[in-house]
Amino acid sequence: MSGAEELPTPQGLLLRPWRPDDAPAVLRAFVPEEMARQAGRSVTTVTEALDWVAARDEERAAGTAYTWAVVSGDVPLGSVAVAAVNHVHDTGWVSYWTVESARGRGVALTGVRALARWAFGELGLYRLELGHRTNNPASCRVARRAGFAVEGVDRQKLRYGDERFDVERHARLATDPVNDD
Repeated sequence: MSGAEELPTPQGLLLRPWRPDDAPAVLRAFVPEEMARQAGRSVTTVTEALDWVAARDEERAAGTAYTWAVVSGDVPLGSVAVAAVNHVHDTGWVSYWTVESARGRGVALTGVRALARWAFGELGLYRLELGHRTNNPASCRVARRAGFAVEGVDRQKLRYGDERFDVERHARLATDPVNDD
């Protein structure tokens, strides 16, 4: 199992591990409240952004998760990850996000497709799962266009403040036919 250093995409984007010099970009990405929830921890200072990057390195070294910056040139536009990697069952959990200025430009879709190819190929996984709030149609479009079939709804799975959200679950198998165009 490799932690490959870079994954180029046909669309000209590059997936690479997050680096300490990306800390300012990580900090900016997590400023909006909607994005702050994606971090799983407070990222409101450069030190916390450096800690976030370091945690991604630790997960990669442990073989439990692989998180990639999706960059154009050397500018991070988003992130894609496969976490909860389980080699007994050959499964993983996919997540993705983009900075506000990159939304609607195919960055998440390109990243998820490249991540899935790598996870099925080099990492040797068989099943990838992901979930998104049912009130997030953009994330659903990314999942479907990346070949992830809808499998069901996890009722009231997420809680943000006092509000609970249903999550639509998707999965893709290594054997699923996928149009990567």
